[in-house]
Amino acid sequence: MKSDFTVSLTKVIKEFSLETLYAPNNLEELVISSNEVNRPGLQMAGYFEFFDEKRIQIIGKAEESYLENLPKSEADMRLKELFAHKPSAVVVCRDLEIGEKFVEFAREFSVPLFKTGVSTSSFASALIAFLNLNLAPRVTRHGVLVEVYGEGILLLGESGVGKSETAIELVKRGHRLIADDAVEIRRVSDKSLVGTAPDNIRHFIELRGIGIINASRIFGAGAVKLTEKIDLIINIEQWDVNKAYDRMGLERQTTDILGLEIPSLTIPVKPGRNLAVIIEVAAMNNRQKKLGYNAAEDLLKKLGMTDEVADENKSVEPF
Repeated sequence: MKSDFTVSLTKVIKEFSLETLYAPNNLEELVISSNEVNRPGLQMAGYFEFFDEKRIQIIGKAEESYLENLPKSEADMRLKELFAHKPSAVVVCRDLEIGEKFVEFAREFSVPLFKTGVSTSSFASALIAFLNLNLAPRVTRHGVLVEVYGEGILLLGESGVGKSETAIELVKRGHRLIADDAVEIRRVSDKSLVGTAPDNIRHFIELRGIGIINASRIFGAGAVKLTEKIDLIINIEQWDVNKAYDRMGLERQTTDILGLEIPSLTIPVKPGRNLAVIIEVAAMNNRQKKLGYNAAEDLLKKLGMTDEVADENKSVEPF
């Protein structure tokens, strides 16, 4: 699948420590735009319908053995046809010994050619995960992302409501900061969002009255983290006496980000409320819900009120 984003081929080479067998002069300019990879077994058999040249081609033991069992002239023809379609890159796995024709055709058609000692399946799965992360749809939100008891908590709210101060309190209590002020959110799968900080502001926090601090320098490397899955969104707002806030937690609230519905809460703030403690409890409660336990439902069951609540929640059918 073609992505709206790209990742440089040099970044892929560095990430997987690939050995370069041939690299065109413009290697620094080459980018990958597809998060899918291909093992070109069908192509080596001569079938190029639906062939996507934007995918990285991975050569494993099966492909190499197939070529070896062909007459040399036919094997050269099939290999040449593969490189003639100019795929974005070709990677040979398992440190397989390949013939000179690989390098010759790579040079002829200016196709980057690399080698790795990693097994084919392991390399393919790791490469797909890497491409999914780097080519994922993304959006930047004003907020704070922290990890609390293993749960990724995204704090949203207006400027000055206390998000950064709450993050500092959570870090002092042993939790970890991922991003402050700007959170870059990526949809890495049909079920997961992952958040990180832009490179230029990573680990920095703005505290009004103090200024900018570096959380990793003050609290240590264990107080920060590069990325985290977003499990819960907490909207922080000033307490509104005219607004009714959820007191039971029976209704499941969600917030849509990049097409995924993420569980969310709205927490009002006013003097005397310890936001850090409340967020710790929210994180633990969210984990319990994921494990199948809902305290509000358990309480209503013990009080014998489940049927009454169910009747209240029934939708009215239209006439």
